[in-house]
Amino acid sequence: MPGGPSRAPARVVFAAAHVVADPLADVSPDGPAAVDWEATLAFRHHLWAHGLGVAEAMDTAQRGMGLGPEGAAELIRRTAAESRSVGGDLACGAGTDQLVPGASRAEVVAAYEEQLELVESCGARPILMASRALAAAARGPEDYAEVYGRLLRQAARPVILHWLGPMFDPALTGYWGSTDLDAATETFLRVIAERPDRVDGVKVSLLDAGRETALRRRLPPGVRCYTGDDFHYPELIEGDEHGHSDALLGVFDPLAPLAARALRSLDEGDPAGFRAVLDPTVPLARHLFEAPTRFYKTGVVFLAWLAGHQDHFTMVGGLQSARSLPHLRRAYELADGLGLFPDPALAEARMGQLLAVYGGRGAYADTAAHDVREARA
Repeated sequence: MPGGPSRAPARVVFAAAHVVADPLADVSPDGPAAVDWEATLAFRHHLWAHGLGVAEAMDTAQRGMGLGPEGAAELIRRTAAESRSVGGDLACGAGTDQLVPGASRAEVVAAYEEQLELVESCGARPILMASRALAAAARGPEDYAEVYGRLLRQAARPVILHWLGPMFDPALTGYWGSTDLDAATETFLRVIAERPDRVDGVKVSLLDAGRETALRRRLPPGVRCYTGDDFHYPELIEGDEHGHSDALLGVFDPLAPLAARALRSLDEGDPAGFRAVLDPTVPLARHLFEAPTRFYKTGVVFLAWLAGHQDHFTMVGGLQSARSLPHLRRAYELADGLGLFPDPALAEARMGQLLAVYGGRGAYADTAAHDVREARA
């Protein structure tokens, strides 16, 4: 890949990428998102340069939490054009977020078809995202089987099926027709088994390593399991004697340099080296994704600002206010301890600016800076 490390990958890995807001746009929190396209696309090039694929227009990009369907469609079109310019791997979310509440099952299918056509026309790998509208309209497992069966029959290329747990989106509670995860798993596997040739893989975001491993072992040959578990990703990607998970992770947005280094070790047949790099990142990941998990995007964008990937800490929908100052301070300390910031002095200065804006002058700000300097020493 131009500008990135050359490797024969042992794992297929996508980083779900955030969007950069336009901080000077005059928009309301519930209005259309104003996106800084130049900075947003530059961050995709950053991920590709590290040898990672980009998962576009997913929940990390605030899909359904500030980024509407029109913005998501424009994001897909622009990122697809950029991916072709550098040969970067790209998968894009196709969902039903253009629907209004109360949509019928037929309207859900039509919405999926519309977005699937967009992704396929851009040449990207489609990800059939979990649908809030389907969760509201479905009466049971058969409705899920019918909707997904129809979509798989008409997909032009194999898709990734996305199972996003309710910790990421409460509106998806009971997805696949049951709040009993064992029963939901059976429906999920039945959908895959009926058309395995149309399923590239499944992205599982349940934050349950044991359940993901058990599901992975039951997938048909050739169907990948892309872990979306931001708590247990090192062990799931490494795998065991029965197989491994590939990855489609929001946490790889801030962790891209370390993820790339770890994956190179795995490519070279050094699983111990892989774990030595990636295991220390888990405390930061668990902090970013702590409950309420859906607000992890705030920490992701915050770290991008501290790392110098964007010039401000403003998010679409005003989501920069979704995490507390102590939470952000701890994220800064953990990321700095991992050496994630290309310019530690810049990160420290920006952390100081944020403390000042919050009124955290004096002892609190001084202690934060002192603690980080001590840890770095």
